[in-house]
Amino acid sequence: MSIKKGDKVRVDYEGSLDDGTVFDSSSHGDHSHPIEFEAGSCQVIKGFDSAVIGMKKGEKKGIVLKPVDAYGETDPMAIQKIPREHLPNGPEPKKGMMLALNTPDGRQFPATIKEVNEKEIVVDMNHPLAGKTLHFKIKIVGVND
Repeated sequence: MSIKKGDKVRVDYEGSLDDGTVFDSSSHGDHSHPIEFEAGSCQVIKGFDSAVIGMKKGEKKGIVLKPVDAYGETDPMAIQKIPREHLPNGPEPKKGMMLALNTPDGRQFPATIKEVNEKEIVVDMNHPLAGKTLHFKIKIVGVND
């Protein structure tokens, strides 16, 4: 039976970049198990969600997602300068470090430090995979079970 919108699916996957660097996998790292989601429900990135529709349990395929179907393009407005005096006490900021920034309503979101100088730091609040083409190898390991 083919997967349709609303089906609960379990998918083994490996995600890589154009240069072959693996950025995520269901077999190791943070997600050492298949990803589970409701097909067509926008619980995962758009292109991944769309790719499973019509597949069957046990089926494998490779997909290539342009940024628009993944984490979007890099937004230049999401790159901001923060005066060093506005930083909380803690470790000395370094290029590549992740920060948790707060919104006025108290929510937190991650940002990557891109530059550090004596007066300020430059942070990038884009998703780390924004602007990148993503390659996935996927296998359907469960449907509605």
